[in-house]
Amino acid sequence: MRSAESDTPPYIARVERLVANDGNNEMMVRVRWYYRPEDTEVGRRVFHGEKEIFLSNNYDMQSTQTIQGKCVVHTLQQYAKLKYVGVDDYFCRYEYDAGERDSHVAAGERFTPKRVTVYCKCNNPYNPDCYMVQCDTCKSWYLSDSQLHLGYLSIV
Repeated sequence: MRSAESDTPPYIARVERLVANDGNNEMMVRVRWYYRPEDTEVGRRVFHGEKEIFLSNNYDMQSTQTIQGKCVVHTLQQYAKLKYVGVDDYFCRYEYDAGERDSHVAAGERFTPKRVTVYCKCNNPYNPDCYMVQCDTCKSWYLSDSQLHLGYLSIV
């Protein structure tokens, strides 16, 4: 979807339904918005991939005239297997609750799933933009720029 500001990246939404607006013969789409990490309360973290987006519970009606083009939103597993990541490829591993802010709920609790596998000594989730290595001795995975204990390593 086109952004009103020309210097910002386009908005990304999943088309849920096509609707005819009888009042002015304009076609409308019901969309479910994706958020970029920097557009959430938590912000972009080191483990967020450059092309990572979050499926939200924010729905909206938009004119079909605002549609700029098609993109593909992959699961993290599908994205990690891509031989070539195109400009229109993104991945989603979290859903984001974009509803009214409850002051008793921590910002990190607005994401589903609540837990994901973490790696390395930094205890961060996998970032497909970073190379990881596996220790052949202990089979643990590490970010390539982390200090590794002695052992044989397999580069992924």
